[in-house]
Amino acid sequence: MKSNIRTKYFGNKNFYKMILAIALPIVIQSLFTNIVALLDNVMVGKVGTDQMTGVAVVNQLIFVFNLAVFGGMSGAGIFSAQYFGQKNDKGVRDVFRMKLIIGLLIIVVGLSTFVILHNPLINMFLHEGGNSGNIDETYKYAKEFLHIMLLSIIPFVISNCYSTTLKEAGQTMVPMVAGIIAVVVDLVFNALLIFGLLGFPKLGVAGAAIATVLSRFVECGYLIFYTHSHSDKYKFISGVYRSLYVPASLVKKVVITGTPLLLNEFFWAAGITMQTQALSTRGLAAVAGLNIANTINNVVNTVFLTMGVAISIVVGQLLGAGKIEEAKDTDRKMIVFSLLISLGVSAILVFASIFFPRIYNTTGEIRYLATRFILAFVVATPFNAFTNAAYFTLRSGGKTIMTFIFDSGFIWVVNVPVAMLLAHGTTMPIIFMFLCISLLDVLKAIIGFILVKRGTWLNTIVE
Repeated sequence: MKSNIRTKYFGNKNFYKMILAIALPIVIQSLFTNIVALLDNVMVGKVGTDQMTGVAVVNQLIFVFNLAVFGGMSGAGIFSAQYFGQKNDKGVRDVFRMKLIIGLLIIVVGLSTFVILHNPLINMFLHEGGNSGNIDETYKYAKEFLHIMLLSIIPFVISNCYSTTLKEAGQTMVPMVAGIIAVVVDLVFNALLIFGLLGFPKLGVAGAAIATVLSRFVECGYLIFYTHSHSDKYKFISGVYRSLYVPASLVKKVVITGTPLLLNEFFWAAGITMQTQALSTRGLAAVAGLNIANTINNVVNTVFLTMGVAISIVVGQLLGAGKIEEAKDTDRKMIVFSLLISLGVSAILVFASIFFPRIYNTTGEIRYLATRFILAFVVATPFNAFTNAAYFTLRSGGKTIMTFIFDSGFIWVVNVPVAMLLAHGTTMPIIFMFLCISLLDVLKAIIGFILVKRGTWLNTIVE
């Protein structure tokens, strides 16, 4: 009995070596990115509470844009992973061109939205309540930060076209190196420009934005240079810019399969933003406390969240090669591995809840809220890990409409209405309100388990 359980849910040494070879570089890249985001957050927090809150509001808005880019790349990327499984370079080249076109459309829509609607978008997070923060000052810093950050949008999109395609080829080291170089640039210039070290101007919030823009251009340049200088290894890149022609049959497939993913990421991020907006009705202290809690949560969650990307790569390639049973077995073992990792993450968060909020130069009220928010994350983490793995499992087989309903459908049908009801229909304290919303992941995990168990995602979607 024990032997059967071990064989069914756990892999051998070679299995975990294979998983880690793919996942570890992604984990390291994401970990570096989130650690630097944490340090950026702490640096801005050292300047003042209003500055920290203003940056947090803008980052929440940019989060929606970033997830839309991720969704656009992911929809096309399903085909890349399966074409790589077939060793079809022309297919990968066509998908890469499709990513560029999708990215251009997202850039136009994103820039237009931020330029025209920045005022109402920022103000929807600024509410009186609590004893911390100044609304006018927070708005001023948020607007300043956003206007500079808009310069990072184009290199961010181009970098995603290259890095996602390389990852789908199983090449995760190069995006990792690019990410590490970028975060080092970001960290160094944050220190120099926020605090005015070594003779640089002391720019505060503006300095943090300029550092991020510089890091985006450096990352983009590295990825472009590396990929084109290794065209013998990545043959899909040869002649990729001779035209932007994509076969109509592939465009149709990507649009049908990928549009739900793009919309999913956009609506999911928008749902999270509306959820945060509902929490912000309890005052600026709630926004600042959430910012601190989310910062440390993003760092420690990196490991199991990036396992989802590994699932989409490994399982997607197996499905593309027609290895259906092997894909099913591999997916089950990777989900179990992700859950085990999440238990370790929960333990780290408990420890972080005691010490991390004390780092910030802010009020006792905000530190208290941040600590309680982190402990709420602890309770929800295992369920979040499973729903993340379930999402990428469904996506790997091209079941994008199902993933849309499972992910963004759930947040808009369940999370957002519950958050709005608690915010506007009750006087529930912010901590209990946040815990109630976080525990909705229990219901989502049950739904995810049923969908994965049914096995309808086990499809080969490329010819």
